[in-house]
Amino acid sequence: MSQLTDNLEKHTSLYVDAFNAGDFDTLDRFYTEEAVAVWEPGKPLTGQARREYQREFLARGPRMTAVPRQSFVTGDTALLIVDWVIETIDDAGAPERLEGVGVDVLRLGEDAVWRYAVDDPYGQG
Repeated sequence: MSQLTDNLEKHTSLYVDAFNAGDFDTLDRFYTEEAVAVWEPGKPLTGQARREYQREFLARGPRMTAVPRQSFVTGDTALLIVDWVIETIDDAGAPERLEGVGVDVLRLGEDAVWRYAVDDPYGQG
């Protein structure tokens, strides 16, 4: 079972573990309550809309690999640049490969855990 972490270097791999396990509940805890996710370019999602989109996407059984390229930390805010690939299926059931360079902003919570405030997988697209 993947756990949240106070170690920024481990954050991406733990997120990938939860994602690949299809563990929506754990994955949801990787986000701040007011987090913004831009999983489709130009379509930011927050709150319940973000949760519903993620739950539906995970139902397809996607598999992700992700490698942090750079990280920058100032105080309780971090910026991660991450190369990622997701193998999944499209709406018609055909194999689909998604890939990009994510630009993610994380916030360190009062519980000393890093969480996504902004998750933009196509940040450099």
